[in-house]
Amino acid sequence: MTVSRDDPRGVSQTSTGSRLLQNPKPATVWASVAAVLLGLELGAVLEFASSIALDSVRAFNGIQAVPFSVGTGALVGFERWAADLPRLLSRETVPSSGYYSTVSGEWVVGPVYFDGGQWVGTFLGLEPAHAWLVRVAVVYLYTGVGLVWLWVGYRWYRSHYRVADWTPRDDVVDRFRSHYWGLFGFAIVLLFLSTVVFGPTLAPTTNQVNNVDPYSYQIQYWNADAGAVEEVAVGNANSQSTSTGSANVGLWSYDDFGRFHPFGTMPSGQDLFTFIMYGARLSLTIGLVTIGLSTLIATSLAMASAYYRGRVDLGLVLLSDSIMALPGLLVLIMLSVVLGGTWLANVFDGGLLLALIFAGAGWPGLWRAIRGPALQTAEREWVDAARGLGQRPSTIMRKHILPYIAGYLLVYGSMSLGGVIIGIAGLSYLGLGVNPPVPEWGRAIGLGQPYIGTSSWHISIVPGVLITVVVIGFNALGDGIRDAIDPKSDTDAADTGGVDRGGGA
Repeated sequence: MTVSRDDPRGVSQTSTGSRLLQNPKPATVWASVAAVLLGLELGAVLEFASSIALDSVRAFNGIQAVPFSVGTGALVGFERWAADLPRLLSRETVPSSGYYSTVSGEWVVGPVYFDGGQWVGTFLGLEPAHAWLVRVAVVYLYTGVGLVWLWVGYRWYRSHYRVADWTPRDDVVDRFRSHYWGLFGFAIVLLFLSTVVFGPTLAPTTNQVNNVDPYSYQIQYWNADAGAVEEVAVGNANSQSTSTGSANVGLWSYDDFGRFHPFGTMPSGQDLFTFIMYGARLSLTIGLVTIGLSTLIATSLAMASAYYRGRVDLGLVLLSDSIMALPGLLVLIMLSVVLGGTWLANVFDGGLLLALIFAGAGWPGLWRAIRGPALQTAEREWVDAARGLGQRPSTIMRKHILPYIAGYLLVYGSMSLGGVIIGIAGLSYLGLGVNPPVPEWGRAIGLGQPYIGTSSWHISIVPGVLITVVVIGFNALGDGIRDAIDPKSDTDAADTGGVDRGGGA
């Protein structure tokens, strides 16, 4: 007997493992293709993981309270080894940096332009802008194929291996597939996540070359006056490629050294697209840590409030009201200034400090959102039965209350992430965010503000538009997930003032 819509209590006599043994072909095919897709980017995955571990160790070593130091040599060696592994998506596979040469007789592969010149060092001799577009297309094609294959795996699992013929999760997925606003948000978030994961590949150069130590790297360019290929330090090239209103390297343009800049350059001559790509990774990392901490605090307090009620619930209401009554922006600025001189400001370039500040100031909103559902769940019969059986309060909260508010956590967590990204950008704009010269979107807006009315408007407008789009995307995704989980949420909110969607006290 299998589970169906008419009889959801049915239980299959065949387990998932037995079905897998009886029909291993779909799982084998899916796992083989997934292994190939992962193998194409195994070097990038290992490099990313080792970089996170290395940053964590360095942050741990930077804590003044720690009386000993943890060695980083092994991690540095592993990161370099992973960086040397071949991969499909890299600037080396599809290079977009080179120089334009008109030297007769120089052999290159690629098209010959109208003046007899050719691009040297780029992919197939293409113009750098076209070679960069090829690399971008390959990145998003790889992302799309991976996403489609995950969906295929889910469908094969449903049709071949899942014990139940139907679960409520199927209706959630089907409703979300027809929720166009939610799908729009999903597309935006997917593009943003792809930017975070493949940012070093999408960027025309690296953060080390562009931002950290530009004078230690050389580039080749064609000197038309001398009629020869010459070398120049990246820092010197940047100083001659600034965007300051009167001098400008704008959107989709080249500088005097043949370097292509999709979003133009910054006042210092740095590539704005590269700055934004690495800034996106930092913003998402801080946002996820913030949401994780806020969720942990809010969930723990919401379950305690629902289980114990009475004075515990009243005390938490008063505490949350006190925090929410404070002017949020002023609190964030005050804590950033007061704690800016502590060792916390040195961990992850100030990222950990920002995450702690946002989590400490933001958990009351999330707690209020899930308090209502937690109170309703605590009144169910199974909770009373668990109490009657003598189960411990922690067990009842974890097993009988938490699963029923997990959907609300997903919805409001995705919506809150956009607000955190805006907050990070706002503090960086004010000079209180992550430590310079670490890339951050708000810092780019602040650097470009003096030139907003000039031809260098792109420095502020581009990251500002991207922040807006990303925040809208996270909110749209949250709306779609909420409506998919509870299709009556809008009607209920209109009738009850939002209590059924997690209203507060």
